[in-house]
Amino acid sequence: MAHTIINDCINCGACEGECPVNAISESGDKRVIDAKSCTDCSSCVSACPVDAILVP
Repeated sequence: MAHTIINDCINCGACEGECPVNAISESGDKRVIDAKSCTDCSSCVSACPVDAILVP
Protein backbone atom coordinates (compact mmCIF):
# COMPACT_ATOMS: atom_id res chain seq x y z
CA MET A 1 0.00 0.00 0.00
CA ALA A 2 1.38 3.39 -1.01
CA HIS A 3 2.24 6.29 1.24
CA THR A 4 -0.30 9.12 1.34
CA ILE A 5 0.17 12.89 1.45
CA ILE A 6 -2.43 14.55 3.68
CA ASN A 7 -3.90 18.05 3.54
CA ASP A 8 -1.16 19.40 5.85
CA CYS A 9 1.09 19.46 2.75
CA ILE A 10 2.56 22.91 2.10
CA ASN A 11 3.54 22.01 -1.50
CA CYS A 12 7.24 22.71 -0.92
CA GLY A 13 8.37 19.86 -3.19
CA ALA A 14 10.96 18.45 -0.78
CA CYS A 15 9.43 14.98 -1.00
CA GLU A 16 9.34 14.89 -4.79
CA GLY A 17 13.11 15.19 -5.10
CA GLU A 18 13.65 12.31 -2.69
CA CYS A 19 11.42 9.78 -4.49
CA PRO A 20 13.62 7.28 -6.38
CA VAL A 21 10.76 6.16 -8.64
CA ASN A 22 9.27 9.61 -9.39
CA ALA A 23 5.93 8.68 -7.86
CA ILE A 24 5.29 12.16 -6.44
CA SER A 25 3.91 15.04 -8.47
CA GLU A 26 2.19 18.36 -7.97
CA SER A 27 -1.59 18.49 -8.11
CA GLY A 28 -3.23 21.79 -7.39
CA ASP A 29 -1.99 23.16 -4.08
CA LYS A 30 -0.30 20.00 -2.81
CA ARG A 31 1.76 16.99 -3.86
CA VAL A 32 0.27 13.56 -4.54
CA ILE A 33 1.76 10.06 -4.61
CA ASP A 34 0.94 7.70 -7.48
CA ALA A 35 -0.05 4.51 -5.64
CA LYS A 36 0.88 2.34 -8.63
CA SER A 37 4.44 3.67 -8.72
CA CYS A 38 5.16 4.02 -4.99
CA THR A 39 7.42 1.28 -3.63
CA ASP A 40 6.94 2.22 0.07
CA CYS A 41 10.63 3.03 0.47
CA SER A 42 9.83 5.94 2.85
CA SER A 43 12.48 8.26 1.37
CA CYS A 44 9.88 11.00 1.15
CA VAL A 45 8.78 10.76 4.78
CA SER A 46 11.94 12.18 6.33
CA ALA A 47 12.12 14.91 3.66
CA CYS A 48 8.74 16.37 4.57
CA PRO A 49 9.16 19.41 6.86
CA VAL A 50 5.55 19.28 8.11
CA ASP A 51 5.08 15.51 8.54
CA ALA A 52 2.36 15.40 5.90
CA ILE A 53 3.17 11.92 4.58
CA LEU A 54 1.43 8.95 6.14
CA VAL A 55 3.12 5.56 6.16
CA PRO A 56 0.82 2.59 5.50
